[in-house]
Amino acid sequence: MSTLALLGIGAGSIALLLLLIIRWQVHAFVAMMLVSFLVAFATGMPISDIISTLIAGMGGTLGSVAILVALGSMLGRMIEVSGGAASLANRFTQLLGPTRVPMALTAAALVLAIPVFFDVGFIILVPIVYGFCKAAGVNPIKFGLPVAGIMLAAHVVVPPHPGIVGGAAIVKGDIGWITIIGLAICIPLAALAQVVAGWLNRKGYPMLPTTAEQFAAFGTSQESTDSKARIAPGVGTIMALILIPLALIMAGTTGATLLPKGDSLRNVLGFIGSPIFALMVAVGLAMYLLGRNQGWNRERTNAIMESALPPAATVILVTGAGGVFAKVLTASGIGAALSQSLTATHLPLILLAFIIALALRAAQGSATVAIITTCGLLADAMAGGGYSPLQVALLTVAIGFGSLGLSHVNDSGFWIVTRYLGLSVGDGLRTWTVLTTVLGLAGFALTALLWMLVA
Repeated sequence: MSTLALLGIGAGSIALLLLLIIRWQVHAFVAMMLVSFLVAFATGMPISDIISTLIAGMGGTLGSVAILVALGSMLGRMIEVSGGAASLANRFTQLLGPTRVPMALTAAALVLAIPVFFDVGFIILVPIVYGFCKAAGVNPIKFGLPVAGIMLAAHVVVPPHPGIVGGAAIVKGDIGWITIIGLAICIPLAALAQVVAGWLNRKGYPMLPTTAEQFAAFGTSQESTDSKARIAPGVGTIMALILIPLALIMAGTTGATLLPKGDSLRNVLGFIGSPIFALMVAVGLAMYLLGRNQGWNRERTNAIMESALPPAATVILVTGAGGVFAKVLTASGIGAALSQSLTATHLPLILLAFIIALALRAAQGSATVAIITTCGLLADAMAGGGYSPLQVALLTVAIGFGSLGLSHVNDSGFWIVTRYLGLSVGDGLRTWTVLTTVLGLAGFALTALLWMLVA
């Protein structure tokens, strides 16, 4: 089949995928599986190979993704239920002072966003944002907008979040390097989120009536079903649960970079620095430290951990379906055709990666789908380009930042943020959409700068 025909099928498959998800409201998992079948048939893939290709795509992606997402969800759920998020935010506020409450909340949000999914993490912090805003006599958007912005930035580029982990699995990116780069870039983005949010808040935005009522009633009554107040875990405990797995992963990456192959120390560091082992250590510590602090028995701890799995299951299935779609694109020759065409344009691959992810994000709303689809389209180009592990990680992070921008009405996160902060759709587009786009562009600019330094 000609290159033009393959590219036409590829473009048509993405258009159909977007129509199914956006126009006809088909679940992303079902839509991607259906389109994968149609692409396989349209490109003339032997019928005996279709099912095995789909299974290989699902299994290859979920081999590591399912474990990481499940463990990350369990860790985040235990931190959430124990009250660790509130403890973290309050401690940051004490350290930075009451006059720097927005900065303190944003810093706490960045740390919390590492193990906790964006929507869950933001909802956890909403009562804290409300409390500080009531004390300061300001609209929740003043403190809540930068908090939401930096949490979403971490969600799209820092493992163990599903989009970036699934994308890394497809392009064979090093999780350690991706973690280091993603975190390093998110730190200045946290400061930028403060500046941009402050500029966007130079004018007042009226709160939606329902949110205004909820905000006014916040803190006016306290009801407890337990006569004994629960003591939240200390900030040191929460920081340890977040930083220990990161330190282990970074140790593994450092060993792989500095030590020769076959070195026994490199092998040991590679084992303890594997993301799966690192998260298992964190979950084990959380079971002991948080369970002891909260007085959870074994049944209660298991129930909390199991409650994290139903939401994670949907994410895992969508991620796996993205892997199926990516595998079909590669096996059918569409990926190779796109790779050859992109090479002929002489445009930088890192720029194309960002643009494709941004376009997909704007079109269908899901950052996870945008990352995984873009990685599938560019997997052949990245594999055949002779790039180092660090460069592959930078390309993957660039795709992640492409999925950050242009959050609007087709994104569930848009509705979570605007409803909790009391923004109308129009005001949400003027604030939240602008903030995510600025952060995405800035994150890509910093990634591109690193790319130029290592190229």
